[in-house]
Amino acid sequence: MSINWDVDLKYGEAGEVYANSLLTAPIETVECKRDRRWIKTGNFYVETEFYSTNSLSWVSSGLTISRASHWSFILESMVITVPIEVLIKAVGEYGRPIECEIPPNASRGYLLTINALIMAMKGEE
Repeated sequence: MSINWDVDLKYGEAGEVYANSLLTAPIETVECKRDRRWIKTGNFYVETEFYSTNSLSWVSSGLTISRASHWSFILESMVITVPIEVLIKAVGEYGRPIECEIPPNASRGYLLTINALIMAMKGEE
């Protein structure tokens, strides 16, 4: 048991206030993503471009054009929501580039782990 229970209590209460604010005050906009394979791979995919069959070229999409203030990743029964700035930082510092060639929607993006989001968030404190 912590000797500084009063400090721990205040820290915990501040966390409760923050969690409540996320649940009760609307976040400006949230883009929600799901990834079927994350549970097997430990990664989730963040798209940044798609191949347009109309223009026969790569077109910005996903994170590069998102106007959402936050992104939520629905990972089985867990939801992780981060400000877009944290996601951009995570992709830039920890993302692994990948091209997804699943027809008919070829895309490019980055693989991230939950730990990458945590590391990017630490820099935001």
